[in-house]
Amino acid sequence: MREIALIYLDRSGGLQKFVHDCKKYNDSKQSYAVYRFIISINPSDIAELDATLGNCILHNPIQAAQIFQSVCFVAVKTLSLVEQLQTEAQINILLKPTHLPPLPSYVLDLSAFPFNYTSQRFYEADGIVIAMGTVTKYTQGARFVCTGETCPFSEGFRCIRVHVPGATESATVRNNFVCSLCSSPLQEDMKFRVLGDKQIVEMIDKKALNAFKGYANNKSHFRIQSFTVFLR
Repeated sequence: MREIALIYLDRSGGLQKFVHDCKKYNDSKQSYAVYRFIISINPSDIAELDATLGNCILHNPIQAAQIFQSVCFVAVKTLSLVEQLQTEAQINILLKPTHLPPLPSYVLDLSAFPFNYTSQRFYEADGIVIAMGTVTKYTQGARFVCTGETCPFSEGFRCIRVHVPGATESATVRNNFVCSLCSSPLQEDMKFRVLGDKQIVEMIDKKALNAFKGYANNKSHFRIQSFTVFLR
């Protein structure tokens, strides 16, 4: 699947954009723990190249992102695109689908029961924004070093934590992480913390408009409930 991912990036122009994004990082004087890249994906084109990879992107995007992460790391090292980048864990890939299949199973319908939205895959939500919070910062990635002086993880970029969709802030940054090699406490190197913007939005299903317009409902009682969306 890595070979198919590389072929798709080359044909779609994604590889050229990736090289351009790497140049901006390479020209920057700032040191990064994590290098974030957004890759646009057309699920239909991917499925035509390889159905397995297309299915992986649609139904297991976190695993698919790891495939593209490996491909991009090899490209960085082969073409010497970012001199400061040392390990594959420093690359943070965000897959951005151009569209989803026009099927009911890909639509987030919170009025249906049971929900069965336990899988971490892409869904399309169509609703009305009723409230918006202020834009705040969150940690996209951070570098940790082992406090054990003789441990190999006490230097370099061996311990990198990256925010993944659905995770809380404490899953990325907190003070009780331990080294997987020697079990010593890990300490964050604050100068390498990478921040991003996030915003909380309250939405309601567009079907709620029928209630506001005074349309009759077959049920004697019904309830409209908002849901929270985190924009990062």
